[in-house]
Amino acid sequence: MYLIYRLRKMGHSLRCFEAAPDVGGTWYWNRYPGARCDVESIDYSFSFDPELEQEWEWTERYATQPEILRYANHVADKYRLRSHISFDTRVVSAHWDQDSQLWTVTTDRGERVTARHFIMATGCLSQPKDVDIEGVENFRGEIYRTHRWPHQDLEFSGKSVGVIGTGSSGIQCIPLLAAQAAQLTVFQRTANFSFPARNGPIPQASLANKARYPQYREEARWSQAGICVEKNLELAVLTADNERRRRYEQAWEGGGIPRFLQAYADIAVSEDANETLASFVREKIHEIVDDPNTAQALAPKDHPVGTKRPCLDTDYFATFNRPNVTLVNLRQTPITRITETGIATSEKEHALDVIVLATGFDAMTGALMAVDIRGAHGLTLKDKWADGPLSYIGLTVAGFPNFYTITGPGSPSVLSNMMVSIEQHVEWVTDCIDKMSREGHTAIEATEQAEAGWVKYALDTADLTLFPRAKSWYTGANVPGKPRVCMPYLGGVGAYRRVCNDIVANDYLGFRFTGPDGIRENDGLVRRQQPDVVALLELLEEMALPALNTLSPLEAREMAATMAAGNPPGPAVGHVGDGVYPGAAGELDYRLYSPDTEGPHPITLYFHGGGWMIGDHASDDAFCRDLCVRSGTVVISCNYRHAPEARFPAAVDDGYAALQWVADNAERLGGIPGELAVCGWSAGGNIAAVACQIARDRGGPQVSAQILITPVTDGHDNSASMTENAEGFILTSTMMNWLWEHYADEAERAHPKASPVKGNLAGLPPALVLVAEFDPLRDQGIAYAKALKAAGNEARYIHCDGHIHTSVTAVGAVMTATGLRQQIADELKRRRKLPEAA
Repeated sequence: MYLIYRLRKMGHSLRCFEAAPDVGGTWYWNRYPGARCDVESIDYSFSFDPELEQEWEWTERYATQPEILRYANHVADKYRLRSHISFDTRVVSAHWDQDSQLWTVTTDRGERVTARHFIMATGCLSQPKDVDIEGVENFRGEIYRTHRWPHQDLEFSGKSVGVIGTGSSGIQCIPLLAAQAAQLTVFQRTANFSFPARNGPIPQASLANKARYPQYREEARWSQAGICVEKNLELAVLTADNERRRRYEQAWEGGGIPRFLQAYADIAVSEDANETLASFVREKIHEIVDDPNTAQALAPKDHPVGTKRPCLDTDYFATFNRPNVTLVNLRQTPITRITETGIATSEKEHALDVIVLATGFDAMTGALMAVDIRGAHGLTLKDKWADGPLSYIGLTVAGFPNFYTITGPGSPSVLSNMMVSIEQHVEWVTDCIDKMSREGHTAIEATEQAEAGWVKYALDTADLTLFPRAKSWYTGANVPGKPRVCMPYLGGVGAYRRVCNDIVANDYLGFRFTGPDGIRENDGLVRRQQPDVVALLELLEEMALPALNTLSPLEAREMAATMAAGNPPGPAVGHVGDGVYPGAAGELDYRLYSPDTEGPHPITLYFHGGGWMIGDHASDDAFCRDLCVRSGTVVISCNYRHAPEARFPAAVDDGYAALQWVADNAERLGGIPGELAVCGWSAGGNIAAVACQIARDRGGPQVSAQILITPVTDGHDNSASMTENAEGFILTSTMMNWLWEHYADEAERAHPKASPVKGNLAGLPPALVLVAEFDPLRDQGIAYAKALKAAGNEARYIHCDGHIHTSVTAVGAVMTATGLRQQIADELKRRRKLPEAA
């Protein structure tokens, strides 16, 4: 309906085909008892017309199907949309003709229509899943399907009713069917997490939001799920049990899905965090349901909460306390067949008068592939998606020019308030069509590289979460033979909107246009960084922090310390101890991390980052913990004097003093004498590299390996990466120059103690250098690794694709760097001395 409204307003001619006899979409077809939206009605409405927003009054917090259908009819009437719609008509095929640059669309009524653009707005949950239960055609009683419920009232009193399925529609209809039927038997294969709706009149707080709709709607457009919920960066795993319980109880009493799933920032990504919520819901189920065995069967245990479609209910669990309701656990007694008189399980036959099938949908791709869609060179969408859906931002498909999918796979779609996502998609598509019309372009098509890049980015985003661990319709697991792939984009509505806006701002990046001047292609990837890196950068942008180089050194340290205090913690280790060691000019702090296994262990001496000016021995605590656990080494993080109070070469002199002290005291520190590696990040990598050169020149101590993470190795770096990555990736070229100015004079920067690449590189320990793709220091790190190897040393570098200067040490924040951290640990393990043969 919004497509019709907008395209007509832009002056374009259009035809819309609708299988139903009237408007409403899912709210026309789904009329089962209890059918209700799980997004609050104040949010589940159009925002394109302020007059429409204010004139429509919802009666309940969560609107029912009849009320939403009345709203759809009101919109159709208000804007006279029906004249553009051919009702009771299904599209059976759509074929692209390369010569005419047109689509030919054929309907089940035999009509053939040609169009420049073809848009599928078929909805994500509109193609019913086939019922794969033997004997369903033999049942002599009444069969009803929640997705095609009769329009007339049905009478269930005095009847024995069976419901198959406990997804959203099953959970909504079961309490109402139980109140009518003489006997209700619920056949459950998978227990589902469900939260109380606490439905009722619209709360005053929601009405207040309606009074400020423009601002409220804008906030929703940039939120995680298209619903205004206060962003919470707190972690469940770091919250005290009583406080966490209080927040969950508050959410339970308040009702609604977002209050739970966004209660803490780690619910969707951490097993431990997720289990705190899952166990809370299971406890509630046991409190509500009288029979312990029934409660046990209703309590989900096979998937993290939120990774299957969570449900919203009114007295669902309490329904099983009714004497006329029975739960059949199909995990224990599966259905064998449907008979003429009921449903037979492996245990017995259940006699029924009525069977209700709430068995779900072939979600997201089913309705699209039900139509014979053929793009360039006769390629069918079904063949293109044989191994899973491929799309560019869920809106377009490479090989299918002028073809658009509203809320298609690869967009937030079903994991968002659909009204927000629909409006955003419609606006993007119609703006694109309007641009093409004005500029005379006949076709637009996503490039293969852009599509592949987005698919990988979306799947990488999903892999950061717990979603792939569940067998859900999000991944196609509910349909036999369907490829298992996470179909919605999990990065959130706001992040997705930025992607779409960036594509347009970069002259439709990733698209190929055909027009009066021939073919114009703007190939490329809209997101080149890892998804969690992008999320981190966007979060920092939202915080609008001042650049470090605009602050005094003291202010910069205070801001960095405040930021570090909010970082996720690293893993538990066997022991953590603080102490002091003799630096080059006095005592300095260190922190020691010991594995939880019996020692002694090899030692890794670590130097923190911070541009020789910021941080201390504890500022990289999470990384040191992670390194200790992964490598099985004692990690000793030694502080050093900082600029500008102590300028060059104070930091590197302290670094060598730390190396000497650790080597001399290895046994006392729980280490194995002679098994000592050094590791450093950023400026700490500079110190580690220089310490190895000094140790060689002074005859020791012996170092088994040097691990340099995005190190500073050249004080006069004019490489390409310093320009390419000058801004936008936390460490900037300007900031690097500012740090150098505080640390070393211009003439001193060429000294090997400041720029180790300029020193004598022969005879140094084996080196592993990690460089980040989006780091100003990338090329100098590569140059150092190559120079080490050219000088006869064993040296290699790892190019950290999609990462930035801070990625590797950001434990808990950048999970895509986990493999890189493991490679560091593996390198340290590889450098251990083997026991001498007996």
